[in-house]
Amino acid sequence: MTSCAEPSAPPAPSGESLWRHRDFRRYLTGQTASVAGSSITQMALPVLAVLHLDATTAQVAWLAFLGQLPPALLALHAGALADRYSKRRQMITGDLVSAAVLATVPVAAALGTLTLTQLMIVAVVQGAASVLHDAAAISLLPSLVDRSLIQRSNSRVGALYAIAATAGSHLGAALTAVLGPARALLGDVVSFLISAGCTARIQAREPAPHRPEASRLREEIGEGLRYVHGDERLRTLTLVNASTSFALGLLNTLWALYLLRPLAMGATAFGVVLGLGALGAAAGALTAPALARRWGPGPMMLTALAITPLTQLPLLIASPGLRWQIAIGAALFLQLACAGAAGTTQRSIRQIITTAGMQARMQAVSTWLTAGARPVAALLAGGLGTWIGVRLTLTAGTFLLFVPLVVLARSPLRALRHMPDQPFAALRTSGDPMPSPPVPRMAIPAVPTPARTEDDRHDCPSTGDAT
Repeated sequence: MTSCAEPSAPPAPSGESLWRHRDFRRYLTGQTASVAGSSITQMALPVLAVLHLDATTAQVAWLAFLGQLPPALLALHAGALADRYSKRRQMITGDLVSAAVLATVPVAAALGTLTLTQLMIVAVVQGAASVLHDAAAISLLPSLVDRSLIQRSNSRVGALYAIAATAGSHLGAALTAVLGPARALLGDVVSFLISAGCTARIQAREPAPHRPEASRLREEIGEGLRYVHGDERLRTLTLVNASTSFALGLLNTLWALYLLRPLAMGATAFGVVLGLGALGAAAGALTAPALARRWGPGPMMLTALAITPLTQLPLLIASPGLRWQIAIGAALFLQLACAGAAGTTQRSIRQIITTAGMQARMQAVSTWLTAGARPVAALLAGGLGTWIGVRLTLTAGTFLLFVPLVVLARSPLRALRHMPDQPFAALRTSGDPMPSPPVPRMAIPAVPTPARTEDDRHDCPSTGDAT
């Protein structure tokens, strides 16, 4: 991993290795550290809530609901702010707030005052801070690399994030075993500080912020909504993401509870299973460009969505024991490989066809819909889990995973054979992009400035999250 303190370098031409692009490496270093830290929290927090604070099924659902509520409420505003002001400053602010609020958990645990209520408050505040960060991080990437490098960049980003998630899961399991789940969260606190430091070291100049003198934030939000709705490709991919997010929101709410209680999986095995899934995401992200070139991005995404529901079967029929733990880990590997390939491809398409001044708002619309689906799904999961049981609720969520497959299959994108290369390229009825007038490719200006940013974590999949 490169040091984030290296001097700045000119933008990488389309034929140059991305690893020689210093600002891209700084960006990747900071965001990868944050992903690894988030995996520690993903590992430690369910253990803390379920095993140490004796959370019920309903309380687990409420914790998930509150953590997912801020993106649903704030994503559109955060996207408009990221297009209007400095994306890097917005990223740094989100990181520092997240570090501060998360640090209160081990402090309260050490004092013996930690409660589920505090965990819920922390989830809300950190969720809001993450919205600010995430609204800027994804939309910053297209200004760091040439437009022709976006798919390769997303492939490298997705793969390295997945590897970081694997390392974070294992580290989280180790820290939880040695220090306890509350103190293990300090690893995530450190990761937020590293992310903020590396983001501050990026010296490339951002595109001029979108600051209309007379425009209100509400008007800019409306402009972003109309922009996404007006492009059939953006509209389709956003609906695919939202329907996938709803199904996975229902599944993920009870996923950890089901593994830890009915299947009696220990904390170490839980971390290993998460790690296997992250390795699958890395494999999917790395192979996405080659698969898209060979089969076409449309058929490849369609196939990935078709496989995803099938990977839930081992979980639904499992019983306690090592054999089933291995089967669940293998299924999660395949599920996240599909998510990594499809997520990298759809994200690249959206970034390529979106103009510079709309990048954050375009992403914010997708985040708003996908995030808005998750709290509803979490509440539904809590109600269904209490009423009909966890296993039947997970079965219902599995059937919901067929909805995004139908949405994509009914759109012209199903037949898309080549990655688009221009903003505003209209689609033929068959799904092939029509030629459009050439536009300049985005590249980093050679003169850095100290200008003082989002991340759905670059849509990094988490227990099946393909958005």
